Amino acid sequence: MSLGRDAVLVAAKDLRIEARSRVALQQIVPFGTVIVILFAFALDADRDLLRRTAPGLFWTAVLLAALLAVGRSAGVEEANRARDGLRLSGLDGAAVFLGKAGAVAVELVVFEVVLGAAVVIMYGVTVHGILVMVCAALAATVGIAAVGTVYAVLAGGLRARETLVPLLVLPAVTPVMLGATRSFEAALGLSAVDGWAWVQLLAAYAVLAVVAGVIGFGPLLEES
Repeated sequence: MSLGRDAVLVAAKDLRIEARSRVALQQIVPFGTVIVILFAFALDADRDLLRRTAPGLFWTAVLLAALLAVGRSAGVEEANRARDGLRLSGLDGAAVFLGKAGAVAVELVVFEVVLGAAVVIMYGVTVHGILVMVCAALAATVGIAAVGTVYAVLAGGLRARETLVPLLVLPAVTPVMLGATRSFEAALGLSAVDGWAWVQLLAAYAVLAVVAGVIGFGPLLEES
């Protein structure tokens, strides 16, 4: 079977599990929405400050949700020794990586759409550059999903996995948070910076993260 077909099989498996368990729907989406609401109440007295900080607050919520999604993706493989099944399946490690990262990315995109709508409604922001925003969001999502998937398998099997993954992922995605926030500021008309320059940074980061995952995920899976 081809690499792409194998990746689709892995992604479909993870997404079916999430659809049946409804963890993303019942935990991750409400979690992000609560964060947005709390910030809205906390800064309601200063609506201008709320609008200026909307991009940073949005991506902070996305990153926290991503940690939950990545942890869930890794946890699925721990149940009933499913990780051993992956090793024995004959699937290429690169395909497993692409499938699992793709499933996380799909979940994050759905989350971002819901959260973005909440931010627009509650924070009173106006989108001026929708294309910049969409491209930045897609590139940032791919980067976060790829890095999170790699570090999740790196920490697989360890007792402290739940606390170790955030410690590994958060420093690694600092460029993503910076680029995504700056590009969103440009898209919302909150900054005069060139949003496309930050989109290019995000795209380069995403490509590097995916390449690193394709190369390194297989050996890490075998050793975890």
